[in-house]
Amino acid sequence: MICEIEDKIFTLEPVDFEQLALEVFQFQYNNNAIYQQYVNALSIVGSSVRSIDQIPFLPIRFFKTADIKTTVFEPEAVFESSGTTQTVNSRHYVKDLAIYQRSFLQAWEQFYGPVQDWCVIGLLPAYLERQNSSLVVMVNEMIKLSGHAQSGFYLYEHEKLAAVLQELERQGQKTLLIGVTFGLLDFAEQFPMPLKHTIVMETGGMKGRRREMTREEVHTILSMAFKTPLIHSEYGMTELLSQAYSYGHGLFDCPPWMKVLVRQDDDPLDVRVAGSGVINIIDLANLYSCAFIATDDVGTVQADGSFEVLGRVDTSDIRGCNLLLAGI
Repeated sequence: MICEIEDKIFTLEPVDFEQLALEVFQFQYNNNAIYQQYVNALSIVGSSVRSIDQIPFLPIRFFKTADIKTTVFEPEAVFESSGTTQTVNSRHYVKDLAIYQRSFLQAWEQFYGPVQDWCVIGLLPAYLERQNSSLVVMVNEMIKLSGHAQSGFYLYEHEKLAAVLQELERQGQKTLLIGVTFGLLDFAEQFPMPLKHTIVMETGGMKGRRREMTREEVHTILSMAFKTPLIHSEYGMTELLSQAYSYGHGLFDCPPWMKVLVRQDDDPLDVRVAGSGVINIIDLANLYSCAFIATDDVGTVQADGSFEVLGRVDTSDIRGCNLLLAGI
């Protein structure tokens, strides 16, 4: 059964999403003790869940306090979120890295074509300076698979990076410059240059290095510096094994095995397929952790399933979850 579900995830037709989501829900309810306790605490009988809007979403904070595993296994990798000495980091136990690799590569090819066509440059200093980053694993694999001699990571070598980008531009080489927001802004200030053959993709995050800015502000600065009309974005997190992408203007699309919904902040069980609210994510690639996650991001989901992230909820104001969290 497990192998059958894995195969279905990455060959999924859109019309089959709900049926497979329900299949994954039953599998995880029966094999994930923490998720089962959470569902039971909501007074929901697992076997009674018959539609996607009835599936309970696990608050993302559980990844900070519990080992979220479906079935019993020794993880091949443990992804860990960034944080400070005062915060507790999320931990995502990954049973099989091949599932993660299949997820991010198949999604990338869906949105951007074969990775072998690209020179992949990662400007991810905050991530490279710590261990267990899922983003570093993804970009590192893409760097290797690109096969391009100038693909690689850059820490704070902005002058070297500028020279490499200028050479790639002269060659007309399709290039991905993927970076944490503060890193891209620092580089843009020092080395503004027109980029005609390079996609600039931000992954979010100031990491305390700069003042917080809206995505629109960031994109305006980067667009002016690099003389490019659109700044692309990647939406992912430690607790997911899939990513959504934006070609510009901060509007994200998901791969077929990922879906974003919204819940009302005063009722975590009021989940809708479109509208504004707090973001819930179904990531079927999370087969061996939890595929149904209630995030702390606020956003809007369009009728076609695309979505926009507008900010974050003050977790102290998330009503309806706190008592449940305390009781598990």
